[in-house]
Amino acid sequence: MDTQQNTALRRALAEVPGPLPTSGVIHVVIPHTDRFTVVGNHLAQHPGLSCTAVGIAVRIQSLPQGVEVSIKALAARCREGEKRIAAGLRELEDFGYLQRVLERLPSGRVVTRTVFCNQPAALLHPRHPAAPRQPAAPAPLLPSPEPAPTPPPEPEPAPAAEQPMPPEQPVPPDAPAPEAPAPLPVPPPPPLPQAEPVSLPFVPPPTAPKPPPRPLPRPSDPTPELDRAATAFLGDLHRHAPRFMLTEDDVRQLAPGVAAWLERAVHPDALRHALTDDPPVPLRRPALLLRHRLTELLPPPPPGARELAALAHRPRTTVTPFQTCDDCDRAFRSPTPGRCRDCRDRRSEPIRSAA
Repeated sequence: MDTQQNTALRRALAEVPGPLPTSGVIHVVIPHTDRFTVVGNHLAQHPGLSCTAVGIAVRIQSLPQGVEVSIKALAARCREGEKRIAAGLRELEDFGYLQRVLERLPSGRVVTRTVFCNQPAALLHPRHPAAPRQPAAPAPLLPSPEPAPTPPPEPEPAPAAEQPMPPEQPVPPDAPAPEAPAPLPVPPPPPLPQAEPVSLPFVPPPTAPKPPPRPLPRPSDPTPELDRAATAFLGDLHRHAPRFMLTEDDVRQLAPGVAAWLERAVHPDALRHALTDDPPVPLRRPALLLRHRLTELLPPPPPGARELAALAHRPRTTVTPFQTCDDCDRAFRSPTPGRCRDCRDRRSEPIRSAA
């Protein structure tokens, strides 16, 4: 098998036109006759797409119309996992190769259509089709003259001396040709309406308005001490997390939210970690991130004295522990160590018989 393959490879290399390169790849191009897909170099050599995304794009482009190309469907066909396929699809969607368009069915149901475009640049800069050449208007057909009625035969005149025919006058070469009758004017046909270029939206429109943001939490019993503690906490935050540098207005607006956390007996270190850990990169607006976390991560209020008293006086279930018998090593339940019931009965038999 190796000899056959090497011989075929040598024969294919011998048929490569031109001198072979001294380094780099050597292309052995065999024309395809069936089952092939045309892929542009703008996709195969895209500088911003990963090899996984390019491979997924080629796989999708080779599939027929109507085949499902969801993450799970592609994971069933490919060796990559769902996470890598999802990342590749996001790359293709960022560069316009893959688009998701919302469409409303006649039944009123809204579905998402997946559209794959092999040349997204053509959608951004559509080429207007050239106006079709209008064929020249054909010359109008003149009505053919009706045949004149045949006159009755006249009596032949008496033969007379033949009269000579007048000589033909020569036509000078510069004389203009006789003009043809001008055709009747034909109104031009109305121009055909040009179809507007179809551009698919890259981002589907929202199906419902977003709900308004939740208000910043505030303490139930605001006090000057809480306000001073919250202001000091926010003003000192940049020393522990340098990226969270706040302005005076930011501190004034976020102080009620911090006071609500401090009112719920949250330690300042725990509050600092909850607000500053794992920030997004790059962090452009730290005040908005702090406002979101103060609102969404607000802990519940601590239980009151009544709840704690009810928790302390609730009935408890007592479980008798296991013990090991001192004589037979059998496990039995008893609050104190000792012997099992059988061993105690055997020891009590001599005493009862003696009595």
